[in-house]
Amino acid sequence: MDLWAAFSKDDLLDIITLSLAVSLSATGLAALLGLPFGGILAVYDFRGRRALTILVNGLLGLPPVVVGLALYLLLSRSGPLGWLGLLFTPGGMILAQATLAMPIIGALAHRAVQGPWTEYGDALRVDGATRLRAILMLLLIARPPILTAILAGFGRTISEVGAILIVGGNIAGYTRTMTTTSCSRPAKESCPSRSGLGSC
Repeated sequence: MDLWAAFSKDDLLDIITLSLAVSLSATGLAALLGLPFGGILAVYDFRGRRALTILVNGLLGLPPVVVGLALYLLLSRSGPLGWLGLLFTPGGMILAQATLAMPIIGALAHRAVQGPWTEYGDALRVDGATRLRAILMLLLIARPPILTAILAGFGRTISEVGAILIVGGNIAGYTRTMTTTSCSRPAKESCPSRSGLGSC
């Protein structure tokens, strides 16, 4: 009973709804960019591909605070992207989360497509498929690992704190999410209220 009451306290439902909306949007954006990028790394042979692959894998551990500070400088009024007006908005938070999730989805998509490309690449080219069309077909062939990549990206976005705290500002009723709210609440706060945010 106390748990259900907690969901009506401090607009917890609004916080949860915003968290899911921002994280799902960021995951969708990261997948839209990361899946084709991973496919390109697997299918195309170009100078610097190995170095780019190493870089993408290295960005799996990209520090959220670094991303947050970089985006803050870019999106601030005096920054080059200040005219977009995304600082301290859900849109800015989506951009921050997508930046962190894209290397994860891209790297996992690259690994997922590599095997099918080795196995079916020659057959696809004999059938007249271009490399771009082959990427789409290979992504469909590798559906289970591709789904795993997207879920891994969602796990990264939904648990994000540092970057969205800097870019979003944790504004009550506007940019406050489950993770930023949990960080801002004292540990001694009642368990039912905190459990609604997954922090108890």
